[in-house]
Amino acid sequence: MERSAATAVWRLRASGGHRDRDRRHPPSREDGDRDTDGKKRGGPRRRRLLPLPEARGAPLVLLYLLGLRALAHVSHRQLLSQPSAAGPRDFNAPRARGYLDNITAIGPRTVGSPENEVLAVNYLLEQIRAIERESTDAHKISIDIQRPTGSFSIDFLGGFTSYYANITNVIVKLEPRNGAEHAVLSNCHFDSVPNTPGASDDAVSCAVMLEILNTLSKSSESLQHAVIFLFNGAEENILQASHGFITQHEWAKSIRAFINLEAAGVGGKELVFQTGPENPWLVQAYVAAAKHPFASVVAQEIFQSGIIPADTDFRIYRDFGNIPGIDLAFIENGYIYHTEYDTSDRILTDSIQRAGDNILAVLKYLATSDKLAKSFEYRHGNVVFFDVLGLFVLAYPARVGTVMNYITAAIAFLYLSKKVLQPKTRAIPNLKKLFTTFGLTLLSWVCALVSVLIVAVFISLIGRSLSWYTHFYVSVFLYGTAAAAKLILVHTLAKKYFYKNMNEQYLGDIFFDASLMIWSVALAVITQMGLCSAFICTLWVAFPLLAKLMTHKEFSQKGATMKFVMMYMLGMFVPYLYMMYLSWTVFEMFTPIMGRSGSEILPDVVLAGFIVVITMILSSYFINFIYLVKSTKTTLIALTTVFVVTLILVCSGIFFPYSSDAANPKPKRVFLQHTSRRFHDLDGNVVKSDAGIWINGFDYNGMSHITPHVPEINDTIRTPCEEQAPFCGLPWILPVHFMFRKNWYLPAPEIFPRNPIHFKVLSKELMPWNSVRLSFEVSGPSHMSLYVRPHEGSTLSTWSLGNGIPVASLGGDYFVFYSHGLQATPWHFWVELTTPEKHSDGVVSLGIAAHYFFGEDQKSPQLYALLERFPNWTFSSGWSCTYDLFIF
Repeated sequence: MERSAATAVWRLRASGGHRDRDRRHPPSREDGDRDTDGKKRGGPRRRRLLPLPEARGAPLVLLYLLGLRALAHVSHRQLLSQPSAAGPRDFNAPRARGYLDNITAIGPRTVGSPENEVLAVNYLLEQIRAIERESTDAHKISIDIQRPTGSFSIDFLGGFTSYYANITNVIVKLEPRNGAEHAVLSNCHFDSVPNTPGASDDAVSCAVMLEILNTLSKSSESLQHAVIFLFNGAEENILQASHGFITQHEWAKSIRAFINLEAAGVGGKELVFQTGPENPWLVQAYVAAAKHPFASVVAQEIFQSGIIPADTDFRIYRDFGNIPGIDLAFIENGYIYHTEYDTSDRILTDSIQRAGDNILAVLKYLATSDKLAKSFEYRHGNVVFFDVLGLFVLAYPARVGTVMNYITAAIAFLYLSKKVLQPKTRAIPNLKKLFTTFGLTLLSWVCALVSVLIVAVFISLIGRSLSWYTHFYVSVFLYGTAAAAKLILVHTLAKKYFYKNMNEQYLGDIFFDASLMIWSVALAVITQMGLCSAFICTLWVAFPLLAKLMTHKEFSQKGATMKFVMMYMLGMFVPYLYMMYLSWTVFEMFTPIMGRSGSEILPDVVLAGFIVVITMILSSYFINFIYLVKSTKTTLIALTTVFVVTLILVCSGIFFPYSSDAANPKPKRVFLQHTSRRFHDLDGNVVKSDAGIWINGFDYNGMSHITPHVPEINDTIRTPCEEQAPFCGLPWILPVHFMFRKNWYLPAPEIFPRNPIHFKVLSKELMPWNSVRLSFEVSGPSHMSLYVRPHEGSTLSTWSLGNGIPVASLGGDYFVFYSHGLQATPWHFWVELTTPEKHSDGVVSLGIAAHYFFGEDQKSPQLYALLERFPNWTFSSGWSCTYDLFIF
């Protein structure tokens, strides 16, 4: 008879050993009669089980996983809210869509532009005043326009300092007629990055907030606390407007909690990806109020780890306002985030309805909660939270989770120790065998990871990176099949040569125990690290252990095999379904990010690593089936065939990375800056000047796909680094030089902006302790970048920016991001350096770049002409800039 996956009804007795617990009968010798070390012995055979050969076992496992994958996918797609029944208190998505359409119709809303500072502000005020006129007597509405000036330092993107002047905030306070001492804040931003309409980021959130204001104001029920709606006008300038509000506005003092509405994609479900810090009552408020929950502490810990190169106003309210909050973002279709395709028609009305229902419910809950007034009393403690297929959210205190995790791990270790100690005379051999299988499982994972990463590096080196960017299934067929095949191959070889004379049932049993041991160790370690995401490991310990206990009983010969398999898979249902659901969310977020992660990161290596990790997790409790089936030959051949065919197709270039499909574009991002540069010596004379179009591709492929369309953009014009200048003498708008080391400089005529930068040295003062203070005045366009590099022997000790303590960027230079709104006065600042006694070559190099993001200076004729030549599968954003380097 064939031996198969189902030959293994594992005889897990209460004693944990391989012998019958009932001492009235002699020890049973099932499946070839094994002794205590699992080796086959002769003797009469007793009740054999019906076989499940590979031809049935492998497809059954595959169908099981595919079914879970489909269920997880459906849960992501079908849970958009349906429009609520009409009523004066219900969120009206069609009306919110009208707000959205009107905001995006203004066009790109860059800070400092008339579109942002005048048109968008006037539209918001018009709608807010219309809402105020129709509000009930139960509420009082106050409106304020704030134009703050300030400065702060932030450790985002390696660290830099930000300065803003006269930017715009539109603020509305809805409170009871008699006023309120405490308030909850709802925040969105109406500005956008240059050259994009910014529908999802973040006009839709402002549209949602307008409709929530409208809904609440028409309610006859008075709120207990105030709700402050902040429509901030400078978030894309790295969180400037929120800083101006929370540090300078008088209403900020009353805020006890906030909800921040953001986007990392276009539409879909809004994910709660940050909460706190601490304040578990906020998560409980979301759990109690949200109608369509979608939240994950895993997303929170990933985001706060810094892996994703992004940040939100959440950081400002947390760090500068010491206020707890909830951070939500749309995450679907991040391929067109921050591109010209981010238009209002791509955001489904159901997405708006869903977001409005959730945020309205949570705001109402907080505005009527007694805990808001005493939020600091409920501050302590983190919380574990995650939604279950978008149906509801499980949330519990992290300290409770810690206890649960350790108890679960302890039970698993107790179970394993009982297995090892039965019988006691075989404890040491049993322990050795368990650790051998433990090590072999880890070895198979390492082999799979190394093998797949080698393939990913090879794909990158031959210029076929991101072949899966438009066709995600390619990554699964290429890296997923390779990982699965390698895992199966390692264990097949081990079964054939290392475990040649071992009983299959015994091997299946001990490899299950090895997987359980791995997850138990991971659970204990991750819990000890203080990560709330350890709950995932709890699922992978508790449910498989229950599945094992469910299948310990011997079934009758007829149908026992299939009954065992079905009960085993049923026991694994919860962790496998949740992992499919979670992994889909992770891939939905991370895959588009690979298209804007810079020129230094190999996206295939990152994605291949993710796929291997998911493969290892999903295979962990199916490894034992390799030892239970008669042969894995057919499965290995099938996986290898798919891998080889996909590899050949990828190498041939048949899978083009980018797409111009009007319905679902996935463009390549390219930034072009028509730049004029001047380098001055210590006496102020220009010693070098040039002009060109500086080009940065946002992904690892660089310009390789652009060159056939624009032949002059090739590797012969790679940008050289000016070593003596900070940041290589290049006009970076942000300090992202470490992400984009490959860029191109196409010679072009010099540009002459109508609003040129004016840079003055106001004074040079000698200070105590061999220090010198240099004071400057700068005027120019709405966006400027300042670069500072102290010369050897000099130290930048203090300056008038931020909190007075200079923050260096990666590489040691200092970066200052400057922006202003309308009618800003010239920028005055000073720097103080400790200098050596002799400094004939100066003490500091200071560069200043002016960026023209809008208006008649934005694009030169040469830049226009070059942009027109780019293929339609690119999103090419261009502007003009000047760069001057001075030595003092």
